[in-house]
Amino acid sequence: MVSQFISPDKVGLLGDLHFQFPEGTHAIGRLDNNSEGLLILTTNKLITKHIFNGTQKHTRSYLVMVQNVVTSETLQKIRSGIMIRIKGGGNYLAKPESIQIVDHPKLLYVHATDPREQFPHTWLLITLTEGKFRQVRKMVLAAKHRCLRLIRISIDDITLDMSPGEVTELEESQFCRMMKICL
Repeated sequence: MVSQFISPDKVGLLGDLHFQFPEGTHAIGRLDNNSEGLLILTTNKLITKHIFNGTQKHTRSYLVMVQNVVTSETLQKIRSGIMIRIKGGGNYLAKPESIQIVDHPKLLYVHATDPREQFPHTWLLITLTEGKFRQVRKMVLAAKHRCLRLIRISIDDITLDMSPGEVTELEESQFCRMMKICL
């Protein structure tokens, strides 16, 4: 499913979920079609403006399954900042807030099982405050590890604790507290 309500392509859309979204609902941030996890939707454009253009940085954490075993040297390389290509063709030093190896990904997200786990792999927990296009995938690839699965498990204090396709509504005041923004 893609993070939108309309598309010229034959793809799964947010409107296909079993939920009556209010008119004007839009995604705050997106997940590419090979990613999964927490997606925040709102009808309040002021909230979107605060999150994207405000002075407050918002953390996003991802559970990432990469091909092959990640060494401590590779972790340190990514931790120190790794050069990636960004939209427009420039280079960007991508530096996560944190990165660590996760031995038991199901403790962070119950649906973090994958048939590819029979092959050499590593699960990582990567937290960012920036959001360049496909940044996590580019970071691990620059470190010579292909991203096999990417799951956004949190944005600030909002944590994924739902099944795929499930929708949970939050009161705007509760949402603003969890996102550390005031309108």
